[in-house]
Amino acid sequence: MTDLVTLAELGGPLAAIGGAAYARHAYPAAYWSTVGLPLSVARLLASYSSTMDACGLTVEPSRWRALVVRAATRREVRPVPPRRGIIRPTSTGLRMRLRLAPGQEPADVAVSAERLRHAWGVHAVHVRDVKPGVVELRLVGFDVLRKVRMPRRLDGGPLRVPVALREDATAFVRDYRTVPHELVLGATLSGKSMYLRNLLTGLAAQPIVLVGIDCKRGVELAPFGARLSALATDPEQAAELLPVLVKEMEDRYDLIKARQGIAPGTPEELITSDIWGLPEDERPAPIVLFVDEVAELFLVATRKEEERRDEMVTQLIRLAQLGRAAGIYLEVCGQRFGAELGKGATMLRAQLTGRVCHRVNDEASAKMALGDIAPEAVLAACAIAPELPGLAVVGDTSGGWSRIRTPYLSLADAAATCRETAHLAPDVPALDPFRPYAPPTPVEASGPVVTARPVTE
Repeated sequence: MTDLVTLAELGGPLAAIGGAAYARHAYPAAYWSTVGLPLSVARLLASYSSTMDACGLTVEPSRWRALVVRAATRREVRPVPPRRGIIRPTSTGLRMRLRLAPGQEPADVAVSAERLRHAWGVHAVHVRDVKPGVVELRLVGFDVLRKVRMPRRLDGGPLRVPVALREDATAFVRDYRTVPHELVLGATLSGKSMYLRNLLTGLAAQPIVLVGIDCKRGVELAPFGARLSALATDPEQAAELLPVLVKEMEDRYDLIKARQGIAPGTPEELITSDIWGLPEDERPAPIVLFVDEVAELFLVATRKEEERRDEMVTQLIRLAQLGRAAGIYLEVCGQRFGAELGKGATMLRAQLTGRVCHRVNDEASAKMALGDIAPEAVLAACAIAPELPGLAVVGDTSGGWSRIRTPYLSLADAAATCRETAHLAPDVPALDPFRPYAPPTPVEASGPVVTARPVTE
């Protein structure tokens, strides 16, 4: 009887522990809000001074403070940790600001991020420089990239698209005004198409000219044809479309020169202004060019195709070098992009400021994407597991990098968004010959639908 009572008394705590363990695995956000957050706050408050001392983030107190401590308490004067601000809980972790002591820098705290993670029992600790002498610690309670949930408040705007989630639970925003051109690499089934799909549907809701080059017969971009102003589905069509875009760029430069009173013969390289300095009623709509499987533009089999390739590559390089001021931006995608593709490949890659590297098949491909801007990010890109599609490493020429993951978006939903926003496509007469055919949306029958009886064995 006593054993039965004991088992009954233990049943409640054991059930609670089992439920918490299940919630931590299946519903990490709910577990963090109910259990993880209080525990982490308690650990942080109880061990803050000792943890900072163990991490080497404490400094000797000032002479005035040492005299006051000795006179008031007559105890040993200990090193002083950075002054801690208010702890602000979030749905994914904690935020806390630290005021650095004289002689410290944000890099000192960043080096100890892994130690702080283990000491306070959180998934990750990220350090951000707020202003001179102040850094912000962003503690993430669980792996936010395992199941992507975008933040409720997204920082969008003209040519700004929140396209993925960073590992610090903030949104990765693709800003074309800041990073005009980007290279997106990834092997088959790595999530490269999902990234492109989210980016394109985000831009579809803005009055932007969307142009596509998809040499896989349009299987990637054709579903979005209702919103595209032009689409080339093979190298022959691309060879006809690219000169039109270059001519559009030159016309926009002439418009800028006419508005500013610059002589018509001035070379484009000497013009430093752009279309954003024009009045809104005279400003042409920005153009975003999506190039899927860029290697198909470089591969040749005959002498005639080689001449066509050289022309297309030259035009792409001109768009990458001079297109930003004319409001023309490039989004180049592929599985591999290096010097082995041929003449001009390295020069074109050098003009692509932003880099997004999904899972690749070899280390050399990761070095092509990130090796010249953030060498330490190459190992992170090579460590992406195949069972995590959409996970990528993003970097730019500043040397910074981080992990991101794109949320799932079905092809049907993306195509429906493009059909709903088709009226937002600006009118560019030069691109009318390349406008893809968009079949009309099928109308659902109002009467009852009769289906055939399933066949059984």
